Amino acid sequence: MNGRMDGKVVAVIGGGSGIGLRLAEQVVALGGRVVLGGRTAEPLDAAVARLGEAATARVVDAEDQGSVAGFFAGIAHLDHLFTPGSAYAYGRIDEISDAVAESPFRSKFWGQYWAVKHALPKLARDGSIVLMSGAASVRPLAGAAAYAACNAAVEGLGRALALELAPIRVNVVSPGTVDSDLWRRRPAAQREAAFAGYAGLAALGRVGAVDEVADAALFLMGNGFMTGSTLYADGGYALR
Repeated sequence: MNGRMDGKVVAVIGGGSGIGLRLAEQVVALGGRVVLGGRTAEPLDAAVARLGEAATARVVDAEDQGSVAGFFAGIAHLDHLFTPGSAYAYGRIDEISDAVAESPFRSKFWGQYWAVKHALPKLARDGSIVLMSGAASVRPLAGAAAYAACNAAVEGLGRALALELAPIRVNVVSPGTVDSDLWRRRPAAQREAAFAGYAGLAALGRVGAVDEVADAALFLMGNGFMTGSTLYADGGYALR
């Protein structure tokens, strides 16, 4: 666990569930405050009720730059930004529509780009940004070319912003398959097949846990000498 975050303010786009919510819980436990963003009000309200007075939330659509700008307009000061929230689809290039192929870029790439752009005037000079990619960036999934390219683009964005925005630190956390709320909402047979397939590809022979990815993001926030790096919290998927 990193050191205290007393008085620090962290914005989490995608903070209503999963990895974003777990990181928010860690920040609050360390004495910090969180501003949560997400697509729907219900999970955000539940997260604020769970976290208490150290948390506030508002709905934000990461695919709408105006919505992203509005989210940050109501924040006076930030120390850290974490952007795990996105929604997309993928498939083979010869089977999907252009809209499906573009969906990871609209939500995951441009959503994070806009979050950084509009958070920047509020960010402390000794603060940090943690973007979210995915291990398919370096070991692409069959039938998901645009999705793999989007994750690689996010990692390139992180490296470029680390130079452009210094001394603000910019890093990327790149998880593999994680046993998260997202997967728990899918049919059990689909989930189990996906988990078994990933376990067969990862060096550690299993999928990840939400805590493990949140811990990686928290480390990147707290380590003052980390910038321009991508941390693969993927159980060794990218190695094999």
